[in-house]
Amino acid sequence: MSSFGDFVARAAADGELVVQPRMGLGDPAAMRAGLVAVRAAGVRAVGTITLDSFTRVGDHDAVRAALAAGDALNGYPIVAYPPRTTRDVLRGVAGDAFPVQVRHGSARPQDIVVALLDAGLHATEGGPLSYCLPYSRVPVAEAVRAWAESCLLLAGLRERGGRPHLESFGGCMMGQLCPPGLLVAISVLEGLFFRQHGLDSVSLSYAQQTHPEQDAEAVLALRALAAEHLSDVDWHVVLYTYMGVFPRTRRGASALLERAAELAVRTGAERLIVKTTAEAHRIPTVEENVAALRTASRAAARTAPGGPVEDTGVLAEARAIVEAVLDLAPDLGVALVRAVERGYLDVPYCLHPDNAGRTRAVVDRTGRLRWSRTGSLPLAGVVEPAAGAETTSTELLRSLSHVERTFDDLALDRVGAQPIGSG
Repeated sequence: MSSFGDFVARAAADGELVVQPRMGLGDPAAMRAGLVAVRAAGVRAVGTITLDSFTRVGDHDAVRAALAAGDALNGYPIVAYPPRTTRDVLRGVAGDAFPVQVRHGSARPQDIVVALLDAGLHATEGGPLSYCLPYSRVPVAEAVRAWAESCLLLAGLRERGGRPHLESFGGCMMGQLCPPGLLVAISVLEGLFFRQHGLDSVSLSYAQQTHPEQDAEAVLALRALAAEHLSDVDWHVVLYTYMGVFPRTRRGASALLERAAELAVRTGAERLIVKTTAEAHRIPTVEENVAALRTASRAAARTAPGGPVEDTGVLAEARAIVEAVLDLAPDLGVALVRAVERGYLDVPYCLHPDNAGRTRAVVDRTGRLRWSRTGSLPLAGVVEPAAGAETTSTELLRSLSHVERTFDDLALDRVGAQPIGSG
């Protein structure tokens, strides 16, 4: 049985960045065609089956009603289809040379995990915090229990000779305006949660933010903490192209993706989730996803690894949060619940009922993400909140659009750059 982690490790040993789309199509034939196109893209890629929003929240009756009515879904409904349907989608496409990962967004993913295992798949992503706080109103304690069960379901594959892989979405909380130290800490904590529940192949995520040097520091901090805490498992780092408001120009969007690929190579991240030039406007086509994979792969190939990175305290911040959470209880699930209750893990601008909501962050004049309020985060003596940076509605909108404006302004300075649809 092929291993997702082993595939990524082989690519890294060959000096190649693995690129991956976030593609999901409701029709099995279309989903298969999308995977075939990604496999034939001529780059070192893994495939993705992204699930629909009804399946994400467990509303399988709505999925069946949509399928019966012939309505389009915004992803692949893996639970509603019988296993043989998904096996037919994968047959002759997925394998050792082209592993496929299921991506979903569910706080209670047990049915999804059962369905992907029944279909012969073994790689997915999420986590008890990262797929709960941003996307649901499920109580954190319930999500922790659901994810513990899901990890054990995945780990059961090891008894049959397989090596399941689980990726933490922790480095992508809310997509934007979460300072890097907290992103790194949550990703590491979820990786430790996965290990506690029987998994020995994991990936840790980080989403590109607003400042390339700060991002490089954050990815290196993530690698350092993973080496300290997860030395007994197979792990790699997956970088996400910016998850916030995306540039509206083609050149701006492409440049942002290229910066993400360069960041991945520079910091040793082994895998990159791409975004397309259509991201600000609509769901991208298969062809646009393939074009993005090629753009990222070319940018990676011309980038040299390494280079100096200034230490501005991201590692110290992430380490302080991780250690404070680990001190709350021997069982990591209990510790995560307590950490959210006490505000040790408090995500800015997150509206989940369990989130303390006492932290705030802004993009400063240099483009770096800074805490303006740290609430009860265990960062006393580690972080000094930005003076006079209380977030007004105007400041929040400015921060949210910072990346979009930066890359579109650069693109429009070049001759011939036009917003999509402007003619």
